[in-house]
Formats: sequence, structure tokens, C-alpha cells
Amino acid sequence: INFTHSVASGDPIDDSVLLWTRAAPASDGAQPDQDIPICVSFKIFDNPSLSGRAIDTGEAFTTYDVDWTLKLEATGLKPDTSYWYQFADCTNPETVSPVGKTRTISSPDTPAEQVNGGKPLTLAVFSCSQFQAGWFNAYGVAAHNTSAEIFIHLGDYVSIPVYFLIIGVKFTAKIGRKVLGRELATIADYRQRLNQYRTDASLIAAHESAPWITDDHEVADQSWKAGTADSNDTAVGCSFSPSGACFTDRKWAGVRAYHEWMPIRQVDTSDKLRIWRNFQIGKLLDLTMLDTRQYDRDITDVHVNSIADVTNRSLMGTEQENWFYSTLSQSKERGATWRIVGQQIVFTQLNESGVCMSPADAWDGYRANRNRILDYLYQNKIDNTVILSGDSHANWASDLAHPNDTVTYDPTTGDGAIGVEFAGTAVTSGSSFGTGILPDAADAISQIYVEVNTDLQWSEGSYRGFFTLTLDTQFANATYYAMNNISNPNLDAFASANFVVKNGANKLMRPVAGGSVLAGVLKSSVVGH
Repeated sequence: INFTHSVASGDPIDDSVLLWTRAAPASDGAQPDQDIPICVSFKIFDNPSLSGRAIDTGEAFTTYDVDWTLKLEATGLKPDTSYWYQFADCTNPETVSPVGKTRTISSPDTPAEQVNGGKPLTLAVFSCSQFQAGWFNAYGVAAHNTSAEIFIHLGDYVSIPVYFLIIGVKFTAKIGRKVLGRELATIADYRQRLNQYRTDASLIAAHESAPWITDDHEVADQSWKAGTADSNDTAVGCSFSPSGACFTDRKWAGVRAYHEWMPIRQVDTSDKLRIWRNFQIGKLLDLTMLDTRQYDRDITDVHVNSIADVTNRSLMGTEQENWFYSTLSQSKERGATWRIVGQQIVFTQLNESGVCMSPADAWDGYRANRNRILDYLYQNKIDNTVILSGDSHANWASDLAHPNDTVTYDPTTGDGAIGVEFAGTAVTSGSSFGTGILPDAADAISQIYVEVNTDLQWSEGSYRGFFTLTLDTQFANATYYAMNNISNPNLDAFASANFVVKNGANKLMRPVAGGSVLAGVLKSSVVGH
């Protein structure tokens, strides 16, 4: 057998973690026998040399029916501890996978100052990878050049924008990375795309180096609970693909392939669409992962202003929304210092000269739902909330407050805010300011954004990259990293901006970013604060 895509791990808790690999039959190109399963074993150790007695071991079978992927749960682990693991062929133990590194998180009742052995805990945050748009260097920089111990992915692990399909860019790329296949519709389509993405060297390294916590089933562009930008369950909506797949078929195919290829837990066996879940990492933080894409989202309006203010529309669905409120309150009640919320789309209002410029599927298209969340935070005095976002293919840093509220909230001092949002750019997908836009041109657009939007404190739209969030009992520190070149594999990057949030302040520390950034535009540099 061949371990074709190395190893990965994910969804760590205090005594277990999921381990993943793909063990495919070695062949000369012929189709493997679909009837014969493959037995794979694993061992997990508390040292990188894999010496001494294994902490946990096990065996399991994988088959053609799950694309030769395999997920196992390593159990009986100690909280807040690093581990190293390896898979092997049961019938030939000398055939082994690469070694992966993973870890557990602290037990929920661990005092905040003792989490991660008393050291600050760093998360690396990513979104929006597109294979043909560039090499996934951001993952490699995070794996090799930061101290990140858990990787968070906020949507578009596989990017499927319809506009690329329409103009034909999908099949060509100046960098020589041609994406395989067609617009995704069937289980074979989704598996092929995930298979190809997972061949990128930086992505392999990132999965080998740390556990991942992911969200957003990869289905299609601008999807909601009953359709996408170009498909639904009508006769017309089923004609988008030569396969004849309708949206429901497409959605379940995407969900199945996602669970095959990603080290993510099945949260509820009776609700296979659910991926919203919460991680209690000691009393330092709750990491709450939402699904603002697939679960029970009302229709995405491509003409965002026409129904964006309808009060009974929901981005999350009633069940998830109520669970989110309960999770926030429980986090406060149990004494967690920080409430970190991972979700896919920009929460802050983004207007350009009075015209809403956010994508139709961002929170600007579901304003009543956004207001309900802000009201809940204010009314229940839930502090230290940090929202993490992706999707927009640009960088943003904001205070959290009701849009256009200059009575309760002061954008100069940040007083009156109820939290902050850090939204990250894409790993490779083209800028929403214009694909390939240069920094000076992007800054001209950013200047308009920070002038017009009350809460927005920083905007940057040229560089591809990621950001890290480092947490301790006193501060949350976000550092944004910009890739200098994604046209070939490299680790050439720089820290473009750094933001600090003080425990209990519920706002970005002033002066924002220390008064200076290496990319993008600060509100203070434009408005003269």
C-alpha cells in the first residue's frame, strides 16, 4: 500500500484526538480491486523518536468505498500534551507512513494560567485556498516559522467560485497548477478535488505538524440550505452539471467527501450536517466553531440589499443560533477568560461610500441575525469575545459594535465596543479588491473602507496570507502574515500588522496596531485620530 497523502490529525480534546491517513493499494495504474479492504495500524507515542511503549495502538480497515481514507481516535491521552504518531500496513509493518505531530488540549477545569503549561497558546487561522491561483505557502510558513500549536480553517479549504468557472480560469493558471476535473457535483468530483489539493507540500507539512479544527463543508459557491449560486432541486437547477446532480445530491456528496478527507469528528450521528461544536480549552478559552454556510441558512440574496433586513431571516438556523447563545453564556458562567468564535464570513459591516460591498452571503446580507448576536452580547454583558472570520479574500480588524452606532460606541477610543473581529485574507484565492491588485491600489480602496465604516480599524486587500492568535490570561494578540510570492513554493513572508486586545477591554488596544502597519490602512492614519 501507499500512504498517498501523508497524515493529519484534528479535533483534539483533553484525552483524545482524531488521526487520519489515506492508504491506497499500490498499483501500476490499473483500477484497484474494489472488494478487498486494507488493514492499517497506528501507534501514538509521547516522544518524536517513537521509542518506548506506545500510549495507544489500534487497527482498522479502509476500502474503496471511502476513497481509501481512514480516521481513528487515539484515546487514553494526557491533557495538554504533545504526541507523535505513525500508521503502518498491518500485513507488512515495515511499510509505514510519515510521522505526524499532534496534541491534546487542557481539561475544561484547568485554571487559565496553567493552560498550555503556563505558556501562551497560539492558533494559526486560514481560509480560502485555490489550487490554480497559487502555491499554499501560508500553510508552510505557519508550520515552519511560527509557534502555532493548533491550526484553524475557516471555510473554502477547497475553493469553488462560480465566477472562475464562467470565465474559464478554472482550467488554466499562469503558475502551472491546473486544477483537475469540472464544477463539483458528484462524490467522485469532490474526492478528486480534495485529493489534488492535499498534494501541496506546504499543506502536507501543516497537517503533519499540528492538529486542525475546521469548519464549512465544501459544497459550492454561495450555498444555502436549499441551493447555491447555480444549482437547486428544480429541473433547471439540476442542469448545472453534465452529471445531472441536483443540489441535495451535490450537498450530500460534498459533506461525505469532506468527512472522508478531513480529521473532523461527527458531532451528532443523527444529524450528519452538523459541524458546529465547542472546545473548552481549560478556563483560558472556549473555541466555538459555527457553520454559517450549510446548516440551516436562509436563501442567499445575490442582490443583498433587497432582503438583507428581513427580521426572520437566519444565517445559522434557529437551533444553531440558540445553541450559540447558550454556549456563550455557559462560557461566561464557567469562568473562561476568552470566547473565541470561529466562523466563515466577515461579521463587521463593510460599506463603500454608503453602498454595501460585502458578498451577498456575508453577515451584511443577514443584518437582523447579526443584530440579535450583538444584542445578546450587550444585554448579557458577555465580554472578551473575539470573532475570527475568513471568506472575503482580504484582511480586516474591527471593534465589535452595532453598525453606524456612534452613540454607544466611540471609534476613536473603542469605548462602548463589546468585542473584536479579526478577519483574514485568503491563502491563495484572488483578492476581493481585484485579483492581482498591487498594494498601492488596494490601499486606495482600504482608505475608503476605514473612512466609511465606523467599527473597522484596519483594511488590507493585496497580500495573500494568514494570521495567528496568541492567548494568555491578560492579552489576545493577532499577528497577520503576508506572503511575498505565491507563484512558486517558498516561505517568503513578513508580519504585516499586529493587534492587541486586553482582557476585559472588549476593543482593540489603542493606538491600534501600535499606530503602524507594514501593509494596508489604519483608520487612525486616515481619520486623524
